[in-house]
Amino acid sequence: MSSLVRHVTIDCADPYALAGFWAGVLDAKVSDDDNPGDPEALVESAGAALLFIRVPEAKAVKNRVHLDLQPQDRTRDEEVERLLALGAILVGDHRRPDGTGWATLADPEGNEFCVERSAAERNAS
Repeated sequence: MSSLVRHVTIDCADPYALAGFWAGVLDAKVSDDDNPGDPEALVESAGAALLFIRVPEAKAVKNRVHLDLQPQDRTRDEEVERLLALGAILVGDHRRPDGTGWATLADPEGNEFCVERSAAERNAS
């Protein structure tokens, strides 16, 4: 058998805080083994496990890898609004008048991610 991706690892300044943000995004929780101040924090969700690791340097350039999110029980635009309320920042709006496209957001430490249309929105077009 070939290798499997165990975690998507994200470098950050505050692993526990950033894990908390992403736990809210993914309707998951931060591992019970992780606490504020720990050098790493894990969020396991139905789609992926995200591991946040403390690094000394700040993010300096655009991500080489990013996550694409697809809402499961709401529209893309409803999900964008929910994530903005959690603390995300809209960095690129690629939504088109015909309902296609995506939104690029950044988490509280500036890591970019995209929100695509839900499966229901894709099937309706």
